[in-house]
Amino acid sequence: MTDNGQEDQEHLVAVVGMAGRFPGAADVERFWENLLAERETITVLPDRADPAHPEFVPAYGVLDGAGDFDAAYFGLSAHDALITDPQQRLLLECAHEALERAGHGGTDRPVTGVYVGTGGNGYAEAVRARLHEMPFVDEWRVRQATAPDSAATRIAYHLDLTGPAMTVQTACSTSLVTVHLAVQALLNGECDLAVAGGATVVPHLPVMRYTPGGIVAADGHCRAFDADSDGTVSASAVGLVVLRPLADALADGDHVHAVIRGSAVNNDGRHKAGFTAPSVVGQAEVVRTAHEVAGIDPHEVGYVEAHGTGTALGDPIEVAALTQAFGSGEGRGAPCLIGSVKTNIGHTDAAAGVTGLIKAVLSVEHGVVPATLHYRSPNPAVDFATSSFEVNATTRPWPTDGPRVAGVNALGVGGTNAHVVLEQAPPQEQSAPSTGHELLLVSGKTPAAAEAAADRLAEHLAAHPGTHLGDAARTLQAGRTHHTHRRFVVASGTRDAVTALRGRAAAPGTGALSDAELVFMYPGQGGQHVGMTAELYDGEPAFRRALDEVADAAAGSLRFDLRDVLYPRTDAERAVAAGRLATIEAGQPAVFAVQYATTRLLDSWGLRPSAVTGHSLGAYAAACAAGVFAPADAIRLVARRGQLLGTVPAGAMAAVRLPEREVRGLLPADITVGAVNGPGQCTVTGPAASVARFARELTDRGIEARVLRIATAGHSPLVDPITRSFAEAIEALPRERPVLPLLSDTTGAWADEDAVRGSRYWIRHMRESVRFGEALDTLFGAPDRVLVDMGPGRTLATLTRQHAAYDGKQAVVRLAPHPAEEASEKAVLLAGVGEMWARGAHPDFAGLRHHEPRRRIALPTYPFERGHHLVPPPAPHPPTATAPTPTEAASPVSGTEAPATGAPEAAAVAPAGTEPEYPPVLRAVLTAFGQALGYPDIDPRDGLFDLGGDSLTATKLAAWAAAAFHVTVRASDVLRFQSPASFAALLEERGADAFAAEKETPAS
Repeated sequence: MTDNGQEDQEHLVAVVGMAGRFPGAADVERFWENLLAERETITVLPDRADPAHPEFVPAYGVLDGAGDFDAAYFGLSAHDALITDPQQRLLLECAHEALERAGHGGTDRPVTGVYVGTGGNGYAEAVRARLHEMPFVDEWRVRQATAPDSAATRIAYHLDLTGPAMTVQTACSTSLVTVHLAVQALLNGECDLAVAGGATVVPHLPVMRYTPGGIVAADGHCRAFDADSDGTVSASAVGLVVLRPLADALADGDHVHAVIRGSAVNNDGRHKAGFTAPSVVGQAEVVRTAHEVAGIDPHEVGYVEAHGTGTALGDPIEVAALTQAFGSGEGRGAPCLIGSVKTNIGHTDAAAGVTGLIKAVLSVEHGVVPATLHYRSPNPAVDFATSSFEVNATTRPWPTDGPRVAGVNALGVGGTNAHVVLEQAPPQEQSAPSTGHELLLVSGKTPAAAEAAADRLAEHLAAHPGTHLGDAARTLQAGRTHHTHRRFVVASGTRDAVTALRGRAAAPGTGALSDAELVFMYPGQGGQHVGMTAELYDGEPAFRRALDEVADAAAGSLRFDLRDVLYPRTDAERAVAAGRLATIEAGQPAVFAVQYATTRLLDSWGLRPSAVTGHSLGAYAAACAAGVFAPADAIRLVARRGQLLGTVPAGAMAAVRLPEREVRGLLPADITVGAVNGPGQCTVTGPAASVARFARELTDRGIEARVLRIATAGHSPLVDPITRSFAEAIEALPRERPVLPLLSDTTGAWADEDAVRGSRYWIRHMRESVRFGEALDTLFGAPDRVLVDMGPGRTLATLTRQHAAYDGKQAVVRLAPHPAEEASEKAVLLAGVGEMWARGAHPDFAGLRHHEPRRRIALPTYPFERGHHLVPPPAPHPPTATAPTPTEAASPVSGTEAPATGAPEAAAVAPAGTEPEYPPVLRAVLTAFGQALGYPDIDPRDGLFDLGGDSLTATKLAAWAAAAFHVTVRASDVLRFQSPASFAALLEERGADAFAAEKETPAS
């Protein structure tokens, strides 16, 4: 055997994810805990006793919640969920969970195949027994909802999996055969990822009849290989594994639980006593073939998870076949352990093979072999003495040295045998330590699910404080579907993450849009400070490249290096830089430089604006982002603007919290309104001494006013002498049509594409008042916009939130901390990215991580919000009935039977006096919609698709309406007029009358 070197990996397949539901275990983790604790989770059922055989102890491996399902998550109506086989529903949920556990729950997963099988459970018969109570269900629909043919394709449809989708049925070996087929498909290149496994879920336990000497155990225990064994115990379970070629899994950072070295499938043919009998020849051959494919010697195998049913015929033949394949124990350093999970949970029929595989995978991964329960002494019919095997009666460490290798057996009635050889996963390279902040994301289809997902993540991280936060971030970003309702936190360690998740504020009621419209807002001068964006310059290559680009371009014009001003290295240099940055000549190009670099950084993360705007100086960064100016030209223009403004008489600006009209009534002759940022927020501008005096006077009168850190009187008559020179500077540069909508802060309206290229636009912009409040009014006109303050600081975010017209519905995002705020720049920026994502943006998360290798790890999966959907079992002697008319439709339960959530009767009329008064036609339509979809109290405005309906539902409703109202109705009419109200209006328009409505209303 090789050591899984690169040259050997092309024939190996990794198990990268697992999910399941088992008796006494809602997930794989609890299943493993039960195995290690040597728990038997079979349930004794005294009410199922057979009076003819008092010695019989009826027992079953009961699956909790077998009838529960999150129909809304998968877009099914309650009615469709009700008639769908619970096996297929649980397979669907577990497939979703398995892919998430593998870190491949996102929409960009590799091409994925599905290979599953189910057992017989009688649910179709239960549904058919109620057809007379379901006027909108026919035989075709029952078959589509319950036939095993749909098990794989249902998963492929709902999870959008585009590889092969095959349903397999080989009785008890079904789910291990699916694994073999999935492995072959991966090795043949038919898919790049595969989900394989099976389910047997019996929602209504049948009457148990005991036959002495049969296959059912008399005492309610499965005692595989034991002298006292006398049969098996049936059980329900669901199990799935996610498989991927080993080389791909290792390269992509998947967690590899174990490696499938080889597998084989065959059939006994006629080499046995009868169709249902097992065969030593066939079973031995499938094991030998699997060993040959795996390239191993049987002596390397340390454990075999056997089929091990505990039956009188099955166990002896299985061990005899394994002995033929393995040979005697001669030459082995230690016996090969053998065991059976059926002693813990019972025989799960179609799910038995994958259940044994999951146990073996966990054993190989953790180096522990769980006990086979109830084993005291060997079955005398089993020849252990001349074999390589020893029944593992106690939980113990792996028995052999070297790489751990295990075999898994599954043997089907009818003779289809399967064997899989597993090997311990090769060592995987760990991710580099996570040294900075990480963005952790969760989401849900409902607000409650999103909150539950956040709570579950907090619980997991609290219980696993050693979790690599970078791996967790990668898994949540790339390994999950991002639903409408979203939550995020930024943290630098698991403790911070738990605190943030548990202390998160209530999220807004609206969810994310399908595609957020980001508006980048660039502030003017005033928020600059020494060291701003130093953390980004040091840690973000895209930011550094962009800032270096414009700093180099401006160096000749400025006659100094902007980087020396922004990022001084010593205290002495900081003092010099602070003085220089306070000047308009250095401050303006410095602000532009960091805004441009921030824009380029976001662009590298896949975050691009749909529109841009700026405030005063910020308009140049907005124009650059829109493509009007090239970056190098833009910063040289900003530098020239700063130099020209530096030549005007000493000026200043002050913020005044008063409406524009009141401010103008108080202004001295030499001061003007420089900016109107909102109904009660103005900036005045003029000579420095006059502005300072005016601010003091207002303060003395109790009016809020403060002088800004801007050493010029922009947007005032003081700039008139420099406008000609500035126009010449603009005319000397190439200008292009904007490629993005550009919102003018001079007019508050969208800029004309031609005007924004002319010098007159920019001279007016320099001279006239900034009207950013009116620009905000324009932005507020589309409530779905996400307004992003590009910094430095958070000036525009504050102005936006303080605007009188801001109602809190629009997201306002800041990307930089306040200069006085002690916060990590990267953390604040990541929080801004998280907020954009929460509102529907699509960041390139790989770019966000600098494409640094990170692993996928197991994290809590989606918190399904399940309801109970289960048709009651058929009555022993169901009454006969003629085919019903819609008026005869009744509840699918009768007498004293308890109604099931999701059953059609859920659409029953509310108690007398509580139902709204609707016109007769609408009332009939509402009742019909309710019975067709399985929802109570349908609102007239509800949409057919929103309630889980489809074209088949539309066809049924159209047929009902045509028969009930004697009008022409087609399915296309229902699909076009989806709500009950609009459909009822259509029926009335076509001649449906109140008399017919009253006569033909479906009964509740």
